[in-house]
Amino acid sequence: MSREQDLYDPIKAFLEGQGYEVKAEVGACDVVAVRGCEPVVVVELKSRFNLELILQAVDRVSLSSQVYVAFADEKGGIWRRQRKRVVKLCRMLGIGVLLVRLGKTDKVTAALDPQEYKPKINPKKRGRMLKEFSERVGDPNTGGVTRTTIMTSYRQDALRLVHALNKGGEQAPAKLRDNTGIERAGLILRDNHYGWFERVRRGIYELSPQGHAVAKEQADIIATLIKTVPKS
Repeated sequence: MSREQDLYDPIKAFLEGQGYEVKAEVGACDVVAVRGCEPVVVVELKSRFNLELILQAVDRVSLSSQVYVAFADEKGGIWRRQRKRVVKLCRMLGIGVLLVRLGKTDKVTAALDPQEYKPKINPKKRGRMLKEFSERVGDPNTGGVTRTTIMTSYRQDALRLVHALNKGGEQAPAKLRDNTGIERAGLILRDNHYGWFERVRRGIYELSPQGHAVAKEQADIIATLIKTVPKS
C-alpha cells in the first residue's frame, strides 16, 4: 500500500510540467502551486480516497477555487468500486480529482477539474418519485431498512387485485379496473411480476396457487389497503 508522502513527487512533477511553482506543507495545505496571476492550486494528499480527504479539501475551498484531492489509484479502494459516485460527489463540492499510479514510471491523471456546480433537477425522475408518493397507500415501510421487501404502490395495487380475484373469482381486466379503480390493472395482470395471477383464457384471469397463498398470508395488509382509496 502506498504512503501519503509517496504521492508528493509525482504530483509536484505533474504540476511543474504545467509551469507551476510547487511547494509542500504551506500552512494547512499539503501542496500549493502558483502560476503567475492565475488562481492558486491546492492539493490534499491521501494514500486512499476517504472521508477525511474530502473534509480537508472542503476546508481548503475557502482558500482557492482550484482545490484537488490526490490519492493512489490502487485496487481494493472505494475509488475502483464507486468511481462514478465519487466523481459526482467531488463535482458537487467543486473539488478536482488527481489519480496517482506509482511504479517504474509514475503517472498522474486529472480525473476531474474543479468547477462551479449547478444542480439540475431531473423532471422525469422527480415526477416518478412524486407519482409513487401520491399513489402509495399510507406509509408501510421503515426508512433505512435493507434486505426486506419494499411495499411500493405497484405491489399495493397487485395485492388489491389479489383481493378482488379472491373474492369475485375469475374476471376480465376491464371489470377489475372498474371495480377497484386501478387503472393499470390489465398491465399488472399481464406482467404478473409476482406470479400471483393466471390467464385461464383470453382476457380472463384468476389467482395462481401463489396468489391464493398471498391472499391468506397477507390478509391483514390487504384488509388495510382496501379500506383506503389512493388519491387520483
